[in-house]
Amino acid sequence: MLPYEAIQAFLFQEARAQAEKRWADWLACYADDVTFFMPCWDDDDKLTTDPHNEVSLIYYPSKQGLEDRVFRIETDRSSATTPDTRYNRSISNLEILSQDENSVELCFNWTTHSFRYDIVDLYFGTARYRLDTRGPRPLIKDKYVVLKNDYIHHMLDVYHI
Repeated sequence: MLPYEAIQAFLFQEARAQAEKRWADWLACYADDVTFFMPCWDDDDKLTTDPHNEVSLIYYPSKQGLEDRVFRIETDRSSATTPDTRYNRSISNLEILSQDENSVELCFNWTTHSFRYDIVDLYFGTARYRLDTRGPRPLIKDKYVVLKNDYIHHMLDVYHI
């Protein structure tokens, strides 16, 4: 079982790889069969639950979707990243919800500051991850992210969360 400090270090490494645009390192944090889900708020102020039948802010059913997203970011085929966006994510209040010899379920709060079009935007929310800990390093198997902002002024992308 992983100690708290090792889990925290893994999360910091994922965030730093993303902020430094080391996309191969960032993708290496994810299992091939990862589910990456960011629901949206419905008209009744409830989160959507079914990414196949309801609107989601972001949904990828596997790492292949993340790889495609990174390809578009790196090759300037992404309107969400043109002009270039500077950003940094902070993680706080990490809590280990459960852990056994094969996996860890955790949650934390996050904030991201983003600079684009001469404007600084702040995004904030919570995240729940399930990590596969069977290999030499943890891998993210499930990433569930809740954005708490009421309004989004620009297109949102994977690096905002």
